[in-house]
Amino acid sequence: MKRAVFPGSFDPITLGHVDIIERGLPLFDEIVLAIGTNSSKKYMFSLEKRLEFLEKTFQNESKIKVTTYSGLTVDFCKEIDAKFLLRGLRNGIDLEFEKAIGQTNYKMENIETVFLIASSGFEHISSTIVRDVMQHGGKYEFMVPDSVSSE
Repeated sequence: MKRAVFPGSFDPITLGHVDIIERGLPLFDEIVLAIGTNSSKKYMFSLEKRLEFLEKTFQNESKIKVTTYSGLTVDFCKEIDAKFLLRGLRNGIDLEFEKAIGQTNYKMENIETVFLIASSGFEHISSTIVRDVMQHGGKYEFMVPDSVSSE
């Protein structure tokens, strides 16, 4: 089975995430959306709420599983027998950051990282921007799936 992990905090999930996940579906038998937990990080949404956003967004997609993990992503991949990481790239800054992580993951555990470039119209969206707009009462609905915009 070709299983990929798409890790993230998903605080909240955005249409940029959805774009990469949906485009990754034909490449893998299963994609595990894995919310990494970090007790030192402050989140806008609770872990339970972020899980709910992901589950609702992909409720009709049998090839997607949703879970949480802590520790190194490569250790989680080994634990669930995933040989691939799926990551999205919005720009050159993402490329440089993700490339270094991808190379490290490969050296550590032979986990391949598959990069998909953000589709036109999604490259400006990030969870950080969505949170900032939400916190200031701005229009954010065009950047998130219905599971988040109904909040």
